[in-house]
Order: sequence, then C-alpha cells, then structure tokens
Amino acid sequence: MSAIGRPVDSAFFLQDTESIARQLLGLLLVRDAADGPMAGRIVECEMYQGPDDRGAHSFGGKPTARTQVMFGSPGRAYVYLIYGMYECLNVVTAPAGVPHAILIRALEPIVGIEQMRAHIPARKHPESDARIAAGPGKLCRALDITRSFYGHPLDQPPLYLAYPAVPWPPYEMGVGPRINIDYAGEAAAYPWRFWVKGNASVSVRERPRT
Repeated sequence: MSAIGRPVDSAFFLQDTESIARQLLGLLLVRDAADGPMAGRIVECEMYQGPDDRGAHSFGGKPTARTQVMFGSPGRAYVYLIYGMYECLNVVTAPAGVPHAILIRALEPIVGIEQMRAHIPARKHPESDARIAAGPGKLCRALDITRSFYGHPLDQPPLYLAYPAVPWPPYEMGVGPRINIDYAGEAAAYPWRFWVKGNASVSVRERPRT
C-alpha cells in the first residue's frame, strides 16, 4: 500500500499563515518523476509574514521579479536560489496582495529514497537516510525541485502536498526562532519556526528552546 494519501485541496491554503505552518508538519511533500514518486514527511518549517517582517523577502511590500509570486494567490510554490547554488521551496499563503510564505526546511524521507540519493553527489551522501533532506537546500536537491516550479500550484502534480495514507503517531511540536536571519533585527526572535521534536531529519542538531 502506498504511503501517500490524497493531495490537499485548494481550501487548505485559505487558512491563516500560522495555522498552515503548524499543519504542514506531518504532511508529505510529493515529487512525481519519470522513474516514480519521491516523498518526504515535513518535519520542519518557518513562516514569513511580509511586508512588515524584516526576515521576509517581501519586507517593505514592493514586488520584485523574485518575489512576485508571494503577492499572488495562496498555495503556489515560491522557489528561490541561495548562495548561487541551492534552491529553497516555500508555500505561498495569505490572500493575494498579502506577501506571506512558509519555508519548508526539512523532510523525513519516506518514498523513493534511492532516487533521492541519486540526486546527491557521492561525496556528499549522508551516512543516514534520515539526513538526505535535512535542510531547505538539501530537500530541493534530493527531490530535484528547481526554479522551474516557481508559481506551481502545490495541490497538483508533479509537485504537491499530500496527507499520509496512515496518520503518524502523536508527536510533540517544537516552536522557536527562525534560523540564519540575524540581519532581521527584532524579527529574528519571532517564534515562527516549527518542528517535530526528536525527529532525526530536523535540519539542526541543537534545537532552540520552546
């Protein structure tokens, strides 16, 4: 039996940004490919709420070529490049004109693990399968998510969010400051990062206090 259940529907994205962020934990991110699907359980994410959030790319409220999708309809993919080499995937939230998004930070690999490893250079193969997608750049590399998915609706193949076929056992949610946004002033301390406590695929080993 497949571990992948039904996709979310468009109504999922009509909730407020924090509700969506909390509910993303435990959902599957699915990437259909020619050689079969790949999927991972979302175990970490961060929310960004422009235009007032100094940590958000949409801070200030002026759309750019890079951030235009954040000002559009919710439920779209915002994919951008960091350090000139790593793509990162965000879920656009909030009504059109309100530039919010949620960065998917880490996945627990569930389906297509060997396919994921094939996308990773041999010298960078983690010892544990749990670490294949333990970071925003790593998960995009593992699932072959590129900027070609910019603006893609995340309730539709070939890249979409889905419920697990069988619900996960109960887990404890961690809540704390976002990572690597020291430039954001007081916004760096906002408790807008969410993760599954104790999960081996969370991006950082030492987790902020809850």
